[in-house]
Amino acid sequence: MTNSSGTKLDSRKAGPEGTGSRDGARSKILIDKVGQAEVIPASDGSLAVSVPIRIKRRGSRKAVTLPDGGAVQPRPWDDTPTPLQLALARGHRWLAMLESGQATSLKEIATREGIDNSYVSRMVNLTTLAPDIVAAILDDELPSHVTLFDLAVDPPPLWDEQRARIGF
Repeated sequence: MTNSSGTKLDSRKAGPEGTGSRDGARSKILIDKVGQAEVIPASDGSLAVSVPIRIKRRGSRKAVTLPDGGAVQPRPWDDTPTPLQLALARGHRWLAMLESGQATSLKEIATREGIDNSYVSRMVNLTTLAPDIVAAILDDELPSHVTLFDLAVDPPPLWDEQRARIGF
């Protein structure tokens, strides 16, 4: 189904009840709009904004395609964290527990978490990594050959040595 401006409409109802809003104004979802953005005044004084976008299914995700053909990149926090990102977060959380006095030792943290003491120690080692290595972990841009073991087991104290060790 299309409207007068050539916009394809999806006839599915919005929202869990199928109403979308109290007055049912959002009962049709625009999913394929070309042309210019429009502001459409309604008789009750409200405004509707029409933005030219396309929503395309990419596997199990939906991607927004902009009028110029470019795609909106998902924000990093929209993605599931990688194992390295989770390990880095754990290391910082456990270090914060030590610094705040919530825990008195790595062994106490390991007991609370029900994990091995050496694992806690290795994850806390990640908190000493060079800032650019941390940024690469968070952006998921480390070279594919770099493993958690390479980063967490006995990291060199100098950042230049850390970079050299992983070829970064």
